[in-house]
Amino acid sequence: MNKEQFTTEVLKAEKSLYHIAKSILGNDEDCADAMQNAILHAFEKLHTLQNSKYFKTWITRILMNECYQLIRSKKEQIPYEDYFEMQAPAEQESYSEVFDAVMELEANYRIPLILFYVEGFSIKEICQILKLSQSTAKTRLCRSRKLLKEKLTGVYGYEK
Repeated sequence: MNKEQFTTEVLKAEKSLYHIAKSILGNDEDCADAMQNAILHAFEKLHTLQNSKYFKTWITRILMNECYQLIRSKKEQIPYEDYFEMQAPAEQESYSEVFDAVMELEANYRIPLILFYVEGFSIKEICQILKLSQSTAKTRLCRSRKLLKEKLTGVYGYEK
């Protein structure tokens, strides 16, 4: 894969990468940082990509690693005073109830759900990205749907 092909593939995957980063980090600035680092690392390690057919899966895994690295580094850097300021409810953009319910799920359930339903990855690709067995990926999807259903009970006219 050459530079032009790399650029084309990154531009195709950009929206998907943003959604994945947003589901992990929640903050637009952090998402931009993680995406930038992921694209840089992907370009540096482009020679390790064995089959360009799996580019999106490959770069998604790199992005997720960058997101988790950013979370680890932020945990170490937050001053004690800032922690309490962050706990106060801040004015945030208004999102739909569905989005809010999805974002309340634990990462183990939220990420496979977003990869499958929002980004359109197959179970096999999700297994590669998250380094899970197929049965674990299916179980997490099933549980995330169940948890989401419980959270949305009463919303949009749905009742038990």
